[in-house]
Amino acid sequence: QVQLVESGGGSAQAGGSLRLSCTASGSIMNYTMGWFRQGPGKEREAVACISVGTNRRYADSAKGRLTISKDNGANTLYLQMDNLKPEDTGVYFCAALVPSERFWCSYIPDEYPFWGQGTQVTVPG
Repeated sequence: QVQLVESGGGSAQAGGSLRLSCTASGSIMNYTMGWFRQGPGKEREAVACISVGTNRRYADSAKGRLTISKDNGANTLYLQMDNLKPEDTGVYFCAALVPSERFWCSYIPDEYPFWGQGTQVTVPG
């Protein structure tokens, strides 16, 4: 079982950047990892995910602006957020699952058993 702690959220102007981190209590080398966002009054949705084999998937809203990466040696997952938009506002959660495939990552929140507590990102309109 892995415990996850997010950090790096805050308030940034539109067009600015933030870098979110998710530090795990142990190795993330064999976990599929994902970033999810829950906007005000909205359901939790996938933003990006990265497989064990480092294949990446991005939501359409994230393509070209957000970059998911991980440092297995540091047990840390990252989300670099550039050219921020007001619609990026929400609580960002990292999540992990033990995958059945090395080169695929899921967008379905219910498939992830391990979650962090979330970090707030606010981009004023």
